[in-house]
Amino acid sequence: MNKYMELACAEARKSMLENIGGAFGAVIVDANGEIVSSGGNMVLLKNDPTQHAEIVAIQEACKKLGTYDLSGMTLYTSCEPCPMCLSASIWANIKTIYYGATRIDAEEIGFRDNFIYDHIKGKKNALETINLDREECTKLFDEYKKQNKTIY
Repeated sequence: MNKYMELACAEARKSMLENIGGAFGAVIVDANGEIVSSGGNMVLLKNDPTQHAEIVAIQEACKKLGTYDLSGMTLYTSCEPCPMCLSASIWANIKTIYYGATRIDAEEIGFRDNFIYDHIKGKKNALETINLDREECTKLFDEYKKQNKTIY
C-alpha cells in the first residue's frame, strides 16, 4: 500500500474509532515527498459539517506553512473528495489528488455526496439561491479593487 494512503487510512480509522467523524482521512505531501499535514474527519467532534478530512489537512498545512497557496502539494485521501473538499483543494492550488474509495462506495454505506453533484449539474435542486442587493454588494468589490488588495 502507498505509504501516504496508508497514513490517510490510519487518520480515517482514528476518526471512526474515536467517534469524532466519518471514516475519512487525508494527507498533504510536498514536492519532495515530505508529509506537510494530515487529518481525519472531525465533523462529529466539532459539530461542524465542513470539518472533512481534506479540509482539516488543508487548514493544518496552510497554518504550518503560513500561506493559503499549496502549489506543488499533493493530496492523498482515503475517499474521493466531496464537492466541498474538491473545491477547497482547487482554491488551495493543489493540482494532484490521489483517492482510495469512490463516492459511490461512500454512498453505498449512506454518505450523500451525489445529491450535491446533481445540484451542480442542474439535475436536482438541493437548495434555493436568490440574488439580493447586487448593486450595493458589488460596491465592496470596487472598494477592494481600488485598494489594490490581493487577488487569490
